[in-house]
Amino acid sequence: MSPVAPVVPDWALPGSSTHKQVAPPAGFHRPTVNFTETLGLFEGQSDVGGPLLPGSASYDATAKRYTLNSASYNIWYFRDEFRYAWKKMSGDVSLAADVTFPNAQGFSDRKAVLIIRQDLDDDSKEIMTALHGAGLIHLAQRPTKGGNLKESEKLKAVPAVAGATPIRIGIEKHGDSFTLFVSVKGEPMHQVGAPVELKFDGPFYVGLGFCSHVPDKTDTTVLGNVVLENVAGKAR
Repeated sequence: MSPVAPVVPDWALPGSSTHKQVAPPAGFHRPTVNFTETLGLFEGQSDVGGPLLPGSASYDATAKRYTLNSASYNIWYFRDEFRYAWKKMSGDVSLAADVTFPNAQGFSDRKAVLIIRQDLDDDSKEIMTALHGAGLIHLAQRPTKGGNLKESEKLKAVPAVAGATPIRIGIEKHGDSFTLFVSVKGEPMHQVGAPVELKFDGPFYVGLGFCSHVPDKTDTTVLGNVVLENVAGKAR
């Protein structure tokens, strides 16, 4: 018997010329699915928000690259769905990675993210930097558990083509301040915008994530040259 295709609610379908993706119904949540497998620098993995299809992740120790696969609705509004490789940390943090999308046909709003979350629930307080499939880079935060994400800084970059230098994104936590760092064409990482203030209680979760933005279609991101240090000033 063939597996039954997941039923995607209309609100979760990706945006198009004939359809607008909107926020989930008030009070809608799915439990996160957690895994104990370590992955390179990261001590655990999760399918945050219980996507309709399970995600997966792998680490190439020789190339030092992380591959994240996910079919997921979004990382926005008051709840998220994405594959997450994470490490519990406290104090200051530097996190940076080169980002590529191997599938050139993926959805334009798919998101590879570097993200810090208070917990693993789908509505966690969080701050993230994301590279979208269409090239948008932004810093966004959900300042309270269950609140809506809001954009703090953004930069429009040209989507990378096959063989081009990967776009590199980074986020630094210094006390309660968070700063976005970017390298678009291989130049040294540089700060974008002003720091954003958000308080987390330690320990919190720090890691890499990916959302396909299409709930019933798996897509992939690859993140390389990952820097993860328990100190500010090392996003490079």
